[in-house]
Amino acid sequence: MAFDSISYKNIYNIDKTNKVSRVLLILLAALIACLFLPWTQNIRTKGNVTTLRQEQRAQGVTTIIPGRIMKWYIKEGDIVQAGDTIAQLTEVKEDYLDPALLVRTGEQLTAKEQSITYYQEKTTAQQNQITNLQSSLEIKTNQLKNKIQQQRVKIKSDSANLIAARNDYQIANKQYARQKELYDQGLVSLTQLEQRNQSLQSFQARMIANENNLTNSRQELLITNLELGGAQQEYMEKMNKAQSEIMQSMTQIASGQGDISKLKNQYSNYKNRAQLYFIIAPQNGQIVQAKKSGIGEIIKDGETIAEIVPTEMDYAVELFIEPLDIPLVNIGQSIRFVFDGFPAIVFSGWPSASYGTFGGKIVAIENAVSPNGKYRILVKENKKDKPWPKQLRLGAGAQAIALLKDVPVWYELWRNINGFPPDFYQSKNDVSKKKLK
Repeated sequence: MAFDSISYKNIYNIDKTNKVSRVLLILLAALIACLFLPWTQNIRTKGNVTTLRQEQRAQGVTTIIPGRIMKWYIKEGDIVQAGDTIAQLTEVKEDYLDPALLVRTGEQLTAKEQSITYYQEKTTAQQNQITNLQSSLEIKTNQLKNKIQQQRVKIKSDSANLIAARNDYQIANKQYARQKELYDQGLVSLTQLEQRNQSLQSFQARMIANENNLTNSRQELLITNLELGGAQQEYMEKMNKAQSEIMQSMTQIASGQGDISKLKNQYSNYKNRAQLYFIIAPQNGQIVQAKKSGIGEIIKDGETIAEIVPTEMDYAVELFIEPLDIPLVNIGQSIRFVFDGFPAIVFSGWPSASYGTFGGKIVAIENAVSPNGKYRILVKENKKDKPWPKQLRLGAGAQAIALLKDVPVWYELWRNINGFPPDFYQSKNDVSKKKLK
């Protein structure tokens, strides 16, 4: 019986205390405590590394003019500086094949400028001619006006002479009448009568001569007035003709100046086109994905011959968010990243406990939906957080965790069990702006 008692005690340990219940209570208490720990709600998505500025993204190196590749100065993978020559082209259009095209265009420009100079000199000569005609017209006008004035004085003199001759004629006629009466009475001789008659005829002839002189003077005045009008008309026709020639010359000058502007534009285009035969790098970067190869290959205007990736850029990450989650994000919100190729241990609910993640801030949210049915957002590096790796390259993958509101673990479990969405997130900036308002 003693042996059975010892075996019973060793098998059932009835005299020892059971610790399982204590462990279970501790685990239960720890589990309940964990339910009250803070949990950061989040949205997970994927994206790619890009840049904030368009000029820092990969771009095509294009040619403005068509041509034939004559020489390559670089190869794929080479690092170039802004202004370095990538390739040299030769002309393929027949309008520009003349090797002395610039020289000949310059000669045409010089000839046209000389032609304008000649027309300007001709215009100056015609203006001088008009000035001389005006001076001649003034002199001729003064001469004729003086002649008209003299003729008017002469008419007055002839009028006075005619009046005196008429008076003398009337007196002689009266004397002849009285002499004839005396002759009829026999008081005077025939000789005396004939003398009176002869004197009467002389006064009559003198009166007629004065009338003719007055008529001639008046006719001369009329002729002089007509001559003055004719002279003015003649000189005006000459000046109008010279003015018309001046206008024609000015038309030629204006047309020539238009041709000069056109030739200058053409000359500048030819000169600039000659510089476009060399395709140069628009910025510092690496040459990748050459689209053309070999020597002598023809390329069209605006065609890409290679791509250049800038060596200096401000990295960013483009993410695509589901339309359901887009109200939960806004500018300034914190984002955590895990970049492809960089090891990380992630606890999405406890970002502070994660390892190998990098911080960012949302800087842009597009209002239009992308072709994949999601909204695109841009995230830049958070300067207050750990700097992003220098080994990042454009197009590298990134897994993003958008940090939302801090809630207890039990609330997050309850939300997921019921299928409720995360709480609406507001950044500190938005909250402070509302308080200010």
